[in-house]
Amino acid sequence: MPTINLGYGRSSVEFEFDENRFQVLGEKETQNALSDVEIGERFDAPVDSKTLEEIVKPGESVLFVVPDATRRTACGQIINLLVRRLIANGTMPFDIRVIFATGIHRKVTDEEKLEIVTPFIAQRIKMLDHNPRDLMQIVNLGETSGGIPIQLNRALTEHDHTIIIGGVNFHYFAGFTGGRKLICPGLASTRTVSETHKLAFDCETKTRREGVGTAKLDGNAVHEVFMEIAEKFPPSFAVNTIVNEKGLAVEIFTGNWKTSHEKACELYAEKHSIKIKEKREIVIASCGGFPHDINLIQAHKALDSAANACSDGGTIIFLAECENGLGRNDFLNWFEAENSAKLAEKLCESYQVNGQTAWSLLQKAEKFEIKIITDLSDEETRQMRLQKARDPESIFREIDSKKKGYILPFGAKFLIEN
Repeated sequence: MPTINLGYGRSSVEFEFDENRFQVLGEKETQNALSDVEIGERFDAPVDSKTLEEIVKPGESVLFVVPDATRRTACGQIINLLVRRLIANGTMPFDIRVIFATGIHRKVTDEEKLEIVTPFIAQRIKMLDHNPRDLMQIVNLGETSGGIPIQLNRALTEHDHTIIIGGVNFHYFAGFTGGRKLICPGLASTRTVSETHKLAFDCETKTRREGVGTAKLDGNAVHEVFMEIAEKFPPSFAVNTIVNEKGLAVEIFTGNWKTSHEKACELYAEKHSIKIKEKREIVIASCGGFPHDINLIQAHKALDSAANACSDGGTIIFLAECENGLGRNDFLNWFEAENSAKLAEKLCESYQVNGQTAWSLLQKAEKFEIKIITDLSDEETRQMRLQKARDPESIFREIDSKKKGYILPFGAKFLIEN
């Protein structure tokens, strides 16, 4: 029988399966990674924009906005090429800065900075850390049309040009990652992040707001407010990458921050949407390994795909190492609620971003039997209503030999539609 290696943190777990019973959904990326020359060609042919050299004049300052450690976007290769082009065009290194768009995530460590932007850039270009709670970093820029305060990192106001580098992937309520998300929530205050994310939840129906969901942009209230906020300081240039499982760029769209992102999203959805004829009783889902399962809040995104493929009352076997734990120290507090309906009430009374993730996770735990292979403690998984496996072999042995299932080796990378 064939075997498949499922990503688990920085390693993998081997699973032997019967092809007559299990179908693999979402194969490895077969397209070759782009070379420096090919990436340079993308820079020279931007979407709806002048080239970078035409936009940035010598003597002008530049702020690069890059993702944190929870994303793989080929940022190191991209920013090295962009910085070299800027310097060759007359921009001085001391006029260039890099800021990590962490949103409300934890601060990026020094070691992670080297991985994200490479040692070459980290040693030569000034690095800035975003802190959404530091009022000295935040400037007030009015309100959105819906009354949400626009509070962003002041570094956006202190540079002549902002260049965003982001990876495009599916997002379970913003539609897609990348693009405008580098500005909001990436460089927004805690309050702005909370109030924009709250638009994903309808407190009248106590469920996900209509129009909000994976691969949805038109009519998506969360996407629309992110766009409105990013308009306050629109990036001068954008780079949107699509990467393979190793984090290497296989496609890039550069140029106008709106339309280049839209084109990247269109191509990503076209290549990563899978239509299934039926849901099945067993789904084995991996996040795809590090950094997609760096913590449970990040890993949860893969459960959305698994849930779309699993029949009601079925079993999801979920691989998520979570080397950094849950992702938030207070995340477990939400699971003190009796059920997802009670959690939704609590969420509407006192909204917090990660409360919505907890609600989504608890809903799935009530609908499916979720068996998780993880480094999280028994106490943590039990409180979240997840069944922790002692080891992969034991849980695979328990699979009913008569039931059919799906295998998702790359979790949230693919949209499963029935």
